Amino acid sequence: MTKTFQKTEQISPLQKQRAAYQPKLPSSLKQGIKNLKIVEGETTTAAENIDEIKEIFPNLFGSKVITFEPGNSSVEQKTINVGVILSGGQAPGGHNVIAGIYDALKEANPENKLIGFLGGPAGIIDADYIEIQGDYLDGFRNTGGFDIIGSGRTKLETEEQFEKTLQNCKNLNVSAVIVVGGDDSNTNAAMLAEFFRKKDEDTQVIGVPKTIDGDLKNGQIEISFGFDTATKLYSELIGNIQKDSNSAKKYWHFIKLMGRSASHIALECALKTQPNITLISEEVKEKNMSLEQIIDYMADIIAKRAEQGKNFGVALIPEGLIEFVPEMKQLISNLNDQLAECENKQEYNVMQGWDTKIAYIKGLLRNANSDLFNSLPKSIQIQLLLDRDPHGNVQVSKIDTEKLLTEMLQEKLKKMKENGEYNGKFSTQEHFFGYEGRCAAPSNFDADYCYSLGYNAFALVQFGLSGYISSVRNLTKPADEWIAGGIPLTSMMNVEKRHGKQKPVIKKALVELDAAPFRKFCENREAWAAGENYIYPGPIQYFGPAEVADITTETLQLERNF
Repeated sequence: MTKTFQKTEQISPLQKQRAAYQPKLPSSLKQGIKNLKIVEGETTTAAENIDEIKEIFPNLFGSKVITFEPGNSSVEQKTINVGVILSGGQAPGGHNVIAGIYDALKEANPENKLIGFLGGPAGIIDADYIEIQGDYLDGFRNTGGFDIIGSGRTKLETEEQFEKTLQNCKNLNVSAVIVVGGDDSNTNAAMLAEFFRKKDEDTQVIGVPKTIDGDLKNGQIEISFGFDTATKLYSELIGNIQKDSNSAKKYWHFIKLMGRSASHIALECALKTQPNITLISEEVKEKNMSLEQIIDYMADIIAKRAEQGKNFGVALIPEGLIEFVPEMKQLISNLNDQLAECENKQEYNVMQGWDTKIAYIKGLLRNANSDLFNSLPKSIQIQLLLDRDPHGNVQVSKIDTEKLLTEMLQEKLKKMKENGEYNGKFSTQEHFFGYEGRCAAPSNFDADYCYSLGYNAFALVQFGLSGYISSVRNLTKPADEWIAGGIPLTSMMNVEKRHGKQKPVIKKALVELDAAPFRKFCENREAWAAGENYIYPGPIQYFGPAEVADITTETLQLERNF
């Protein structure tokens, strides 16, 4: 059903100024949506499992990379309706993606309409939507959040959902759907595009790369939107804490940072702020580090600083660290299996008190897993038993990793003190920076990048493409030099086991240990551990010289050797 929304909230002076900001576009798109030509590039395959991906996507596989250049467009400017979905977690800049789509769409033909499906993919399944009008949209330009139409985590992946989506698109005369989301959402976009092609339907599907975690990228998608703003905001907070730590000189601050599947946020924030300790999950996995080895590494730094009278410091911890510790991964897998069986055992369900349940579970675990479980603080043992997802698995993201490390460090340092290996004081503060960064007002980079992604997404629609993701690259250069185009979603895919079944998914981009950003971190971390080489980035700058207000991430600059 259609709805009418009005933006009624009061705005701050900064919001008022940001509303007037006109995002920059690549030179090719600045010529106007009617003055583009398409240039075809190489034929693509898949990230991995090429034969399997080809079989799953027979109608999309093997499409070509495309680039837009200024030129005379041969496209007939028909009147069309385009639908847009915001899918998954929020990321700064989503509103500007919609603004870019809207402006390009209306520039092509003022009669065109933009349909916003409400609450994520569920909106297109249930035909819950609004028509996005200019006056309504203007209140959201250059602002954070996804509140213009809301978001959701419904997976658009079943035949029944695809049929409903197709019927609703026909009822609304929607000829193209733009899905703004992360790797799972864009995988679902590819599945939907393949479904439409198989049905000989003309409805197009285009993706837009979104996630603050930074794990949706490759050679053509240099960065996912929101990562720049979120890491700038987290780095401001880390810088403030470092300043406090160096002032009070009495606390070790342990800061967990969002990023379950990859450590891009932790690495970027480390490069921006230079803390004493940063753990990178991918390195932990590569070195097959145990929890004990991680504690030994951190305790050694803490002890060496204490020898200099420095009983303070800052440590950054990726949210998904636990899943990258091989022994913890084995323990969690063993726990998942045993707890699934326990659900059918009346004796476990009627047990009273955590001590009884913990003792019972210990007896079910394999020897090494039982020993590891026994070594964990009781609060973490309870979390491992308590928090389950709908599939009965441990919700690793809810484990207080920072608390686990501090409690284990307390025990380690106590033993070191007894052995005369440590004579310091260890007082801690714990933090988790996650939701704080998801709806921040987008940086100039994200405001420009997102607007360009949206404008470019409609250009892909205009040229009749489907199963593509909007790509804007050359991002370390001024916006005028950015390159706009698109790549096939299938080119980013591999096959992975999900919930016991082999499924096509966009391959997550993890931190590459041989790449320039991690190498720079490795070259400096020993000096950062010993000293107070802290950098205080300060708040996001929206006004001022380009080298302050428009600069992008350390990671991207190092990757592109800028």
